[in-house]
Amino acid sequence: MKKITLLSLLFIVFLSCSKDNEVVPEKETPQTEEVTLDNQVNNFVWKAMNSWYNWQEDVPNLADSKDDNKNDYYTYLNSYSTPSSLFESLKHANDDFSWFIEDYVAQQQQFQGTSKTFGFRPSLVRVGTTDYVVMYIQHVSENSPADLAGFKRGDIINAINGTVMTVSNYETVLDGYYQETSEFSFAEKDGQTFKEKKTISQAVVSDNPVHSTNIIDVDGTKVGYILYNGFRSSYNDELNAAFGELKSAGVQELVLDLRINGGGSVETSAYLASMIRAEAGTDKFAELKFNSKHSQYNDPYYFDNTLNVYGADGKKTHEETINRLSGIERLYVLTSGSTASASEMIINGLRPFIEVKVVGTKTVGKNEGSITLYDSPASDYTNVNSANSSHKMAMQPIVFQIYNKLGQNDYGDGFEPNILIEEWKHWDNILPFGDENEIVLKKALDDIRGVSSKSTYEVKSFERIDINVSTNKFEQEMYIDSHYFNK
Repeated sequence: MKKITLLSLLFIVFLSCSKDNEVVPEKETPQTEEVTLDNQVNNFVWKAMNSWYNWQEDVPNLADSKDDNKNDYYTYLNSYSTPSSLFESLKHANDDFSWFIEDYVAQQQQFQGTSKTFGFRPSLVRVGTTDYVVMYIQHVSENSPADLAGFKRGDIINAINGTVMTVSNYETVLDGYYQETSEFSFAEKDGQTFKEKKTISQAVVSDNPVHSTNIIDVDGTKVGYILYNGFRSSYNDELNAAFGELKSAGVQELVLDLRINGGGSVETSAYLASMIRAEAGTDKFAELKFNSKHSQYNDPYYFDNTLNVYGADGKKTHEETINRLSGIERLYVLTSGSTASASEMIINGLRPFIEVKVVGTKTVGKNEGSITLYDSPASDYTNVNSANSSHKMAMQPIVFQIYNKLGQNDYGDGFEPNILIEEWKHWDNILPFGDENEIVLKKALDDIRGVSSKSTYEVKSFERIDINVSTNKFEQEMYIDSHYFNK
């Protein structure tokens, strides 16, 4: 009996030792499936915005840690069906001016004033207390389809493609302004009596922004007037030539008409300031400030004695000596609700040097600017020559704030006019630009005379239709070119 018990104990010990020495296979850790990026352009959008965007630090989804985990990052990017929708989601609440570009070639042409258009710019008003709405023509581009068909500044249009505009349908009727071919019905001064119809088709138009230059004698004082419609670097030489005329005439006062100038090249803005104020020498005109990742590019623009001339492709062709005016101690700037960015930069940048009088209505309020970002990561997204050739998408985000010599950047809500005059209230009596009796210019000239301008024209009760009618969707822009980073 004892033997049996002993053997039993030995057997139990053996089994116990065997279990202790048994090798238990480890459980396999499940492998995470690798996420594939659906659209490589989405990666470009996020990376470029993370690098350059003015508000990068204030947008949670642009945090530097967002792409730390590739699977999570790709899952996030894949949640946006298009690059443009991703771009829009990354914009800061304070950003009204960044945009996505579907075709950067067409965009660069538009920056230089070349686009497909009818070639006229309208503004809309309601006719008194009636339900009728009309558009009066603010400006006609030279040699455009509208110009060749006889459209003139001040013409009144009350119908497009046979449909008369009213307060209830004008937005739908305005679709005709963006069609390839449309019929425009012209009306008499009452905005209702039919006058004639004209049908025109859109065409590619290269619009010279240096529209007109006049010398006006105001009680023996030579006043220079220039209508300038866009800071386009390919027209730097035309702008310089216009100031050559003013310089040769010995103008003593200057009126700069920027009513339909939405901005453009920062460099050209500095050139224009140099033309206006020779006494500024090579002092600081403005300074750009980028986000913390690109603070090395924070750099001033100075008044200068020479300018660069560029071709329509944006490539530099040569340099010219700037025609700089002497003795201009006061600048009159004619403005509207379309005056923005590089135009406002002129007002702000010259404030420390001369008196600047704003005549017209409040400006837009754009104290910031952009660059074009391409799908070219090797150049930190700034070089079009190394851009991904499989697509033409790009971005135009706000990447810098702009200040004057005194560090002033306080016009985010626009510049209020020193002399208020609303052109649209005189829609049925619009005179040509440069005419001494044109309602806004007359206000400036009367101020030069030292008298209060009194209009003999009766202002009726009208309502402005506050809608931007333009084929240049992103005209209120201030930008720098890629050569800025290679100075």
